[in-house]
Amino acid sequence: MKLLLVTPPLTQLNTPYPATPYLTGWLTRRGWDVAQADPGLDWVLRLFSPAGLTAMAHDLAAAPGAVRARPSVAHFLAHSADYVRLSPPVLALLQGREQGLAHRIAARRVLPEGPRFAQLGPAGHEEEYLEWAFGGMGISDRARYFATLFVEDLTDAVRDGIDPGFALARYAESIAMSPPTLDPLLAELEHDERLTARLLAEVTLELYERHHPDVVGMSLPFPGNVIGGLRMARTLRARAPHVRIVWGGGWVNTELRELDDPRLFDWVDAVCYDDGERPLELLLEHFDGRRDAATLARTRMREGGVVKLVAGEPGRDPPFAETATPTYAGLRLDAYLGLIDLLNPMHRLWNDTRWNKLTVAHGCYWRRCNFCDITLDYIRRYDPLEATGLVDRIEALIAETGSRGFHFVDEAAPPAALRAMAHELLRRGVEIAWWGNIRFEKSFTPELCALLARSGCIAVTGGLEVASNRLLSVMNKGVTVEQVARVTRAFADAGVRTHAYLMYGFATQSEQETVDSLEYVRQLFAAGCLDSAYWHRLSTTVHAPLGQDPQSFGIRLVGPERPAPGRVFARNDLEFVDPSGVDHDMLGEGLRKALYNYMLGLGLDDDVTAWFARPVERTTVARDFITLALAGEAPAKRARSEPKRGGGVGKGGSVRRSNPRR
Repeated sequence: MKLLLVTPPLTQLNTPYPATPYLTGWLTRRGWDVAQADPGLDWVLRLFSPAGLTAMAHDLAAAPGAVRARPSVAHFLAHSADYVRLSPPVLALLQGREQGLAHRIAARRVLPEGPRFAQLGPAGHEEEYLEWAFGGMGISDRARYFATLFVEDLTDAVRDGIDPGFALARYAESIAMSPPTLDPLLAELEHDERLTARLLAEVTLELYERHHPDVVGMSLPFPGNVIGGLRMARTLRARAPHVRIVWGGGWVNTELRELDDPRLFDWVDAVCYDDGERPLELLLEHFDGRRDAATLARTRMREGGVVKLVAGEPGRDPPFAETATPTYAGLRLDAYLGLIDLLNPMHRLWNDTRWNKLTVAHGCYWRRCNFCDITLDYIRRYDPLEATGLVDRIEALIAETGSRGFHFVDEAAPPAALRAMAHELLRRGVEIAWWGNIRFEKSFTPELCALLARSGCIAVTGGLEVASNRLLSVMNKGVTVEQVARVTRAFADAGVRTHAYLMYGFATQSEQETVDSLEYVRQLFAAGCLDSAYWHRLSTTVHAPLGQDPQSFGIRLVGPERPAPGRVFARNDLEFVDPSGVDHDMLGEGLRKALYNYMLGLGLDDDVTAWFARPVERTTVARDFITLALAGEAPAKRARSEPKRGGGVGKGGSVRRSNPRR
């Protein structure tokens, strides 16, 4: 049997998502005939090719006047010939294959400049912007940044004129965020006249003709992969109805655990849960006639018009150490795009470099956070890899890809395992650059941070979450603000960049606590502890303690309602009411503005209340809280001095740079 593994559109354009490389490595080692492909990359490259852009210009020219009047669409139509002519060298530059036009692109003498360029001002005047915001850029980075704006202008035109669900890192994401029924997705599938749908069908059919698979396995890690997966499945059904189609991946694991709608199985033969190695291999044996369906593992199928979960196989998943080294064989590594969509040096790691992706350990060694899916296998089952085996995998990927950049995609890489890996890398003399996600826990001492930096660590990410000691305790996060300050400073002193994941709108979080959280974050940036951060609104799930026992956290669930039996599709995100009545929407907008400025080194001396649209509670946090925490002293309760007001972007004040970070 021939198996084709794909990640449907769309995740990242700079590097392959790691699910299919892991499964390809495992199944190939087990003797199966496996190929893999990234149709999302092929799809975007086809859309932005001269032929795709010519078709796009044709479709937009025939669009209603209101659509053609939208700024992104109007600009594209006015300059479509330039976009068609310049797309090959621009994409080649972003792929690192062609630098011939870099100087001219950097000088802003070539590209048509749409709405995305507006922030730069007229050509020749962008230096002030680039220096103010990002400390200046070299020729190569400037060219790639302007090339990214070129691509983003095209993306906006596609979204505004062709397909409202289109984006560079997701596809129709909003309708796949825990839809209780399949109905909205089926309605979206009816828009097969769109250029994006037509091109995806072309890519799907070409993959089939190239590989002639008996089975197509689709990994759906995020909501933004679901519509793409459905479109590909429907195209395959029409062209080759004998092909078996299997779904799995992170979105499936969290969203489809109560699935009972048989309509999905018009296009999908089976849905597998949790780690895919064992369920997928048993399913292949079943498709090959060597195993009865009753002995499958964690697999949903339709039998007699009814959806059934089959979990009859008593065996266990292979230990993490026995799974295979991922392989990128078959993937077009030279075709991925290094986009510079955010110039913050830490943020750029996500999008402008191709990384080999590995995992230090399966699951999370902490697995206690009350907002996290700790009841699911990908969190609950902790299984670390020995340092020798991990470095063996690192060396194997260097040999295969020629790349020495690694992104460890753990839930939270354990400090003991990172210490052992660092020692093993140094012992063998293996030179790499690596980054990954951690918990800002006390085990990350200055000594350990320095060791990790010597082994090649360039950045870490971790959850500060609500930045409130009371709420961190309610979350059972296991860290404090003071501890996070000391750990992030230890990494910064070692030359390692740090990024914090932040959260607002947690159960019972007051306006005062939100304002105080922003003050803590301001001080962390001002003290040089953080390079970047991202604030998101709390979303509770059916798999987290917060969603399973909401009364204990002072909230009340209000939906969504469960559909009738036989119509249940996705169930994960839960709607809830917080009796505090805090206006989290208004606060969230202020948090976003403040954080954007802090990442530019702006507004770091300003009163945090100035970022909000209406008067809010003044902070109760001492202005020297983080300074004292870093010195090991007990911070005072209240602010000791009045902060300044004004400055920053998005507040009506003048733009000025203060306390630049490095």
